Amino acid sequence: MLYLDNSATTKVDPEVFEAMLPFLQEEFGNPSSKYYSQAVNSNKAVEQARQHVADLLGTSSKEIIFTSGSTEGNNMITKGVADYYANQGNHIITTLVEHPSVLESCKYLETKGFEVTYLPVDKFGRVSLDDFKNAMTDSTILATVIWGNNELGSLNPIKELSDYCLEKNVFFHTDATQVVGKVDFKLEDFPGISFLSCSAHKFHGPKGVGCVYIKKDQYDILTPITPLYHGGGQENNIRSGTLAVPGIVGFGKAAGLAQERLEQNIKKLKENEEYLSSILKEKFKEVVVFNNDTFNKIPGILNVQFKGINNELLLKQLAPVIAASTGSACSSSKPSHVLNAVGLSLEAIRSTVRFSISPQIHKEELSIFSSL
Repeated sequence: MLYLDNSATTKVDPEVFEAMLPFLQEEFGNPSSKYYSQAVNSNKAVEQARQHVADLLGTSSKEIIFTSGSTEGNNMITKGVADYYANQGNHIITTLVEHPSVLESCKYLETKGFEVTYLPVDKFGRVSLDDFKNAMTDSTILATVIWGNNELGSLNPIKELSDYCLEKNVFFHTDATQVVGKVDFKLEDFPGISFLSCSAHKFHGPKGVGCVYIKKDQYDILTPITPLYHGGGQENNIRSGTLAVPGIVGFGKAAGLAQERLEQNIKKLKENEEYLSSILKEKFKEVVVFNNDTFNKIPGILNVQFKGINNELLLKQLAPVIAASTGSACSSSKPSHVLNAVGLSLEAIRSTVRFSISPQIHKEELSIFSSL
């Protein structure tokens, strides 16, 4: 079966799997302990993984806080900033196409007295810089905007948005879950980004582990927020709880491989996306409509309408040979809020399928579409 749901999750790379194995059995110590070899080795492995993740993101290892993934990270930052800085303002800016973990966090904060502006987007899911600037008020304390859309692949103007926040002294958070390992960037080039969230399992790492980037100030101190978890004080008192060492080691290995292969992976994703697009156009002709843009996007994501065909029925028919989805796995029980926000009709939404490619897929495998 050809797996084309890599925006939902990816297969663990064999090298990642091998790196994790010793920390499931031999090196099982708690990295917060100090005096025996298993604990010391676990701690060293965690810090090595932290450095690999920092290198991939282009920042300092001191600014990396491990989490269970982007959902936790998005909750941690959105709620943590709102609570800690509530005395400085009560306004948050976000968009209509954020991941549910951001949107639901913002809705929760509205019940606590915060005001949230949900910015509209264009037909490809991008926010307007002018709309963003116009939404800013004296009481704005946080803006949270997704870097790359998980359904359409469109990239937001993160540099311009975060620079404006820096100018206005407003915290800027971005959910970078879909771009890490697939878009070439370094956080050192984005001084306006205060916080970032990502997950390992989107680029061939294990599930259940991710991180947040928290920017340091000029005194080498992390930007303070209210922790989501309180307890043992792990991760600089920001994320308490025993560290999931095997997952963190896998995350670090996946990050190292992603950095090493970034250029070739991007090239391969672009080539395979173009090839799959051409097959779909040739095979289905006027039946297919592409909802995604063709530039300034995450490589390897295609969002396709099959006009007049119910997407769920289509995917069930394809399931024996092709694995794909209707959109985000985190909101699969209802029509896509992303496609609704970009203006598609309910009929169009219910005929849309997302194909998301991995750099581990060979071009020849995509030829299966020609024989459907």
